[in-house]
Amino acid sequence: MDILFLLHPNFPDPKRDSVGTSYYCPDCAFLEGVLAYYPELREKLDIRYIDYPRPRREIVEIVGDEHQGCPNLIIDPTHHTYNGISDFYRCNDRFHTDNTRLIVNYLSAMYGIP
Repeated sequence: MDILFLLHPNFPDPKRDSVGTSYYCPDCAFLEGVLAYYPELREKLDIRYIDYPRPRREIVEIVGDEHQGCPNLIIDPTHHTYNGISDFYRCNDRFHTDNTRLIVNYLSAMYGIP
């Protein structure tokens, strides 16, 4: 099953301010909108919500330190025949991307959403 990592909303970012302002990831919010439009995706994807601070161990354990940005889609090895797979990063036997446009293109092609 493909894994989609999204950040929990309402996180503080000490690098931006020291007063504890809440933030959200615009790209994760965009994908939440896609999931709201096409709720059947929630049954077809392993969606995992993670905390903002790095290291994001759940992602690092699968694809390493270098690409732990969110959102992050990690492709199930049985889907490696996807036509656009060459645009994704490879780590061991997994392909993945933190590029939102690539994620939605993949979801459209593999899961039949517009």
